[in-house]
Amino acid sequence: MLRKIYMKEMKDAFRDRRTLLLTVLVPILMMTAMTFFYESMISGDEGETYNLAVASSIGTEEESILSMNENIEIIKSEEPEQAVLEGEAHAALLLEDDFQSEIISGSQVEATIVGDSFSQNSATLMSIVTSHLQLYERNIVAENLQSQGIDPSVVEPINLVEREISAENPNINLLAMLIPLMLALAIGIGAGPAAADLFAGEKERKTMEALLMTPVNRSTMLLAKWLTIVSIGSIIGIVTLLVVALEIQFFTVHLQEAVSDSLEGQTYVIIGGGVVISIVYAMFTASLLMLTSIIGKTVKEAQSYSTPVMMLVIFPIMVITGVGVNELSFIHFAIPFLNLFSLIKELLFGIVNYEHILITVVSNLIVVVVVLIISRILFMKDRWVMD
Repeated sequence: MLRKIYMKEMKDAFRDRRTLLLTVLVPILMMTAMTFFYESMISGDEGETYNLAVASSIGTEEESILSMNENIEIIKSEEPEQAVLEGEAHAALLLEDDFQSEIISGSQVEATIVGDSFSQNSATLMSIVTSHLQLYERNIVAENLQSQGIDPSVVEPINLVEREISAENPNINLLAMLIPLMLALAIGIGAGPAAADLFAGEKERKTMEALLMTPVNRSTMLLAKWLTIVSIGSIIGIVTLLVVALEIQFFTVHLQEAVSDSLEGQTYVIIGGGVVISIVYAMFTASLLMLTSIIGKTVKEAQSYSTPVMMLVIFPIMVITGVGVNELSFIHFAIPFLNLFSLIKELLFGIVNYEHILITVVSNLIVVVVVLIISRILFMKDRWVMD
């Protein structure tokens, strides 16, 4: 009987075109958009050209300070600052008259960078120009010291060297935030409509009474509907992982390099871990969504109750972003929602810790059992399934 009810609910869920659109197509489109957005974000200023306005009277030496950068296109203007205000340039560089000669003579000169820090392009260009001027300044200081017979190291006694303890591609940390967020959203968005329809929808259509009159145990009916939500969520989660993996492999450059560097030699193990986590998280999410649907009297009300559940996936990002993979502890894998991000972060860094996987699975299953018990108690009472 459990199998028959389960198969009936699955067929009904995927027969509805609206539900199919919400549960399959929308999550995939969202995940695709996020993948390409993050790829463009980490590509930095590659291929970007920024317009820098300078005075028409600028000398060749001054212009050469910046002209070597292929991302900067110098625009000569009688009023550089006005060019920025009118949108002709992203930023402007204002130099004193006789800038080069004053530097050679040992005088201090002033350079002003005009831009809009609220504009990403302008802020990026200002940062590039600042770096070039600082490098030029250090070269001038070194030349002046050498001309006077002084070792440049006198003014820079410390040669600061930074070295990363991890040899991983830095972009892998971004993926460690991106993939679990995409997975959590996809499962929630995919399973949400089905969960709301299976309980609140039945009550709203007044068909729940007819179902309860059949000679089927309520616990069996509850379990069949829960398995339907779990199946839909799991399918969406696995499809999302597959789509994202294919897009990263064939349609991105920086994300693909980050994954290749990190997962070398452990690809199948980590993919298997991702599938297991998808199923477990789908079970966890399905339990919460089912509970909100039982409590809700209408589909709209159930969706309102489920919204906070979907919003909870934002909080782990705030916690896990600043935590190194070697700093993850028991608590990170014992708290639902947070453990999804923590475990996938470990897997993406090439770390397969079976103890952490077990902690994550067990902690989620404990919550699933508790929520299922609460749901069964409510489902056995007519006031929650008839009203």
